[in-house]
Amino acid sequence: MIRLARALRTALDGLYFAGGVLAALCLVSILAIIVGQMVARWTGLTFPGATSYAGYAMAGASFLAFAHALNRGAHIRVSLLLSALGRHARWLEVWCFGIGAALAWFLARYAIKTVYWSWKLHDVSQGQDATPLWIPQTLMAAGSVLLAVALTDHLVRVLFTGTSGVKQDTVEQSHAE
Repeated sequence: MIRLARALRTALDGLYFAGGVLAALCLVSILAIIVGQMVARWTGLTFPGATSYAGYAMAGASFLAFAHALNRGAHIRVSLLLSALGRHARWLEVWCFGIGAALAWFLARYAIKTVYWSWKLHDVSQGQDATPLWIPQTLMAAGSVLLAVALTDHLVRVLFTGTSGVKQDTVEQSHAE
């Protein structure tokens, strides 16, 4: 049983890390799009849809990074309140992770439905690029499912171990210096 729990923990941490890597690739693609647009402008060419593609990559980077940021402690947390509550902080974390997980699963459900209907109706962007919208929406849906899994994971960890597993070193560094 312990070996299975370790394997699941390794798989989930790897999944969150993969989301962070894909988010970083989206950021690199934003850079490439901006540089490509600059080169096109300098040479007198056009790059239709460049701003739309950069926007799609920004949305993908944001949503794919949520779970990784949560796991690393980069999200805003009220650690002062948690430390002031002492032994009762666990119940505040259970409540927060419970509400967060429920909302994230709600978002994930509708993000997946949005991708499905965009695909089914052959919906395309209104810009010059006429990109099928299900393609960039898939990144948002994947990121929202990943966030829902991460919040549920941390909720289960708080319930069974008493600690959320959020890295404390990053959280503690968030004070102004």
